[in-house]
Amino acid sequence: MESLVIVGASLAGLAAARAARNHGYTGRLTVVGEDPQRPYDRPPLSKDFLAGRIGAEDLALETEADDLDAEWVLGVRAVSFDAVTRTVVLDDGRLLHAEGLVVATGASPRSLPPIAGLDNVVTLRTVADAHRLRELLAPGRRLVVVGAGFIGAEVASTAHELGLEVTVVEKSPTPLCGPLGAELGAVVAGLHERAGVELLCGTDIERFEVAGGAVRAVHLAGGRQLPADVVVVGIGAAPNTAWLEGSGVELGNGVLCDAVGRTGVPGVVAVGDCAAWYDPATGTHRRVEHWTGAAERPAIAVGALLGADPAELPAVKPPYFWSDQYGTRLQFAGDAARGDRIVYEQGGPGEDSLLAVYYAGDEPVAVLGWNQVRLFCRWRKTLEKLAAARAAAAPAVAA
Repeated sequence: MESLVIVGASLAGLAAARAARNHGYTGRLTVVGEDPQRPYDRPPLSKDFLAGRIGAEDLALETEADDLDAEWVLGVRAVSFDAVTRTVVLDDGRLLHAEGLVVATGASPRSLPPIAGLDNVVTLRTVADAHRLRELLAPGRRLVVVGAGFIGAEVASTAHELGLEVTVVEKSPTPLCGPLGAELGAVVAGLHERAGVELLCGTDIERFEVAGGAVRAVHLAGGRQLPADVVVVGIGAAPNTAWLEGSGVELGNGVLCDAVGRTGVPGVVAVGDCAAWYDPATGTHRRVEHWTGAAERPAIAVGALLGADPAELPAVKPPYFWSDQYGTRLQFAGDAARGDRIVYEQGGPGEDSLLAVYYAGDEPVAVLGWNQVRLFCRWRKTLEKLAAARAAAAPAVAA
């Protein structure tokens, strides 16, 4: 392989470039990124960066140790890929030959069409978004956050700290109902309530009142009206895969891959938020939209791309994420959807900390820690050992 193109220049793309060189690849390496910025860390955008505690220079992901000898093509977008000619077409007309292709195009935040693009409405994904939101978050202003997922909850926490009046509107019965389940989602709801942030769950928005190019109020089903100076929309993200339509790369909720990131097109792998890897434990494809997956999985996918024996690649670890809200740290690992019961190993609902383990029968399948960093880390290692043992007993199957 003489030419390797990585489309996507955020964490997953940078990790893929590092992995290629670490695996001994010495050919031409090109990294394409729609964002004009060099790779930067996104989790602080809703926390320390938004609060003004750190600057843009503190977000840099590259280090002095990086010697990637790569060509960086930034501020441009890939618009198509031809698997026959191995050509990536960019929106400025350039053509890149890609004997090997790593798809790391991430995901874009979902918007609310009636208010998308208005002056005081923000979706938070890039450092430019964070700069804009930081200018809007003045003390005393009224912020309405639509969506109580990770982004919504962290922005609410930061805005509350900055002195704004914050209301969070969530359509689901609890915050993080999907990844955590309803029981522990209700525990997370307590974080907002204890901080004095109003959380409205199971609530639909009827309409937005707009005047002068900005949202002035959010009208809820049932008649309540929420005055708004700023609106943050945090309702999830959609994978950036449209540019691969017609390429032969199979798409679903993301780029469909086998259990080590390979697509059905030879020489093409996918990593990061856009990639839906096959999960042997559930027999389904799933996207893992978390920092750790974007940092760790490229080593597996690029190793497979460059011809490493899949049996010698690192084991795929259970999904892991953390979230800092209202001065507390939530940590989660595993797959809550597989659990049929929850056991509190430490603390419990209504207390200042807890460690909850999800079980499927007698098998632990997930763990949530709230201000229980040390105990959580032990349980996370246990889940990783169990996952590695399962993978060794039943080798990954392409799907």
